[in-house]
Amino acid sequence: MLTFASLTIEQKYMQRCLELAKKGLGLVAPNPMVGAILVYENQIIGEGFHEYFGGPHAEVNCINSVAEENKNKISQSTLFVSLEPCNHFGKTPPCTDMIIKHRIPNVMIGCMDSFEKVNGMGIRKLREAGVNVVVNVLEDDSKELNKRFFVFHEKKRPYILLKWAQSADKKMNAQSAAPTKISNVFTDRWVHQWRGEEAAIIIGKNTALKDNPRLSNRLSKGNQPIRIFIDKDLEVPGHFHLLGQSVHTLILNSKKCEKINHNEFLKIDFTTSIVGQINEILYQRGISSLIVEGGAQLLNTYITENMWDEARVITNTRLFLETGLDSPVLQNEIFIKRQLITTDSIDFFKNVHH
Repeated sequence: MLTFASLTIEQKYMQRCLELAKKGLGLVAPNPMVGAILVYENQIIGEGFHEYFGGPHAEVNCINSVAEENKNKISQSTLFVSLEPCNHFGKTPPCTDMIIKHRIPNVMIGCMDSFEKVNGMGIRKLREAGVNVVVNVLEDDSKELNKRFFVFHEKKRPYILLKWAQSADKKMNAQSAAPTKISNVFTDRWVHQWRGEEAAIIIGKNTALKDNPRLSNRLSKGNQPIRIFIDKDLEVPGHFHLLGQSVHTLILNSKKCEKINHNEFLKIDFTTSIVGQINEILYQRGISSLIVEGGAQLLNTYITENMWDEARVITNTRLFLETGLDSPVLQNEIFIKRQLITTDSIDFFKNVHH
């Protein structure tokens, strides 16, 4: 594992681009997070990142940040950018045109952009204009940063994150009508932060009925994910939190297609894979990431179909329920790390096949 001290000077500059890019987490999807810096004689004279969906790209914000007294240095500088500059008109003009216009002689790129409208064409255009382009500076880190973006475009589905909380004896709920509180208040804040980093969140009917959740990120700043819940026969009462707030909510059911205020009812086929249908619905809507929060039946469906990229499992190390609903058991997982928050242990996993 690379340490900051072991990085080359170019890698250190790219590391700064990645730090800037992360500021767009949860704010730019389905666009990628991108950071850029402009370096003149080992001095950073400009910095920028993609701040919000539809807004100026990182390269534009970087160039615009250069102080008036340094603008004459732009044409003698090196641009570091964490992702290949775009070469097409979208919500903003091509960044390659701006780089060429400012006669920037050198561009260092974290990794290529696999989106079909870019995918090497930005690099090609810069090189044809005489720009010296170096690619794959901290490539692995750059790809990891935009894992949601790459999965969305390469696999035509959202990046899927499984999350659940369990007791020390691996139970999700006690055998009672009331919800079982498992994670502590500190972990809860972190979970709300996770929600703010993703585009959508989904639960099943049983979780909706038992917990009456809001599925909000009210304990943290950031994006409010689109809420989704599966309710085949429309059994969740209209006064429940999921149906009563001014937040865009998709209700996947077998009865009707109808939009009522912020609630959108969508019919799906319950005789075939619902996971595949959900992937298609979210892909068509440009929703690039999804947290699956439960319950056990829905989580197990995603696990059985091997349709997950990452999992975060919260265990209350002091709570023993003895009876109740068994927690899911991951398959094809790679353990990444463990973090402790007082009574809670959080294990992070990735799918070995993804």
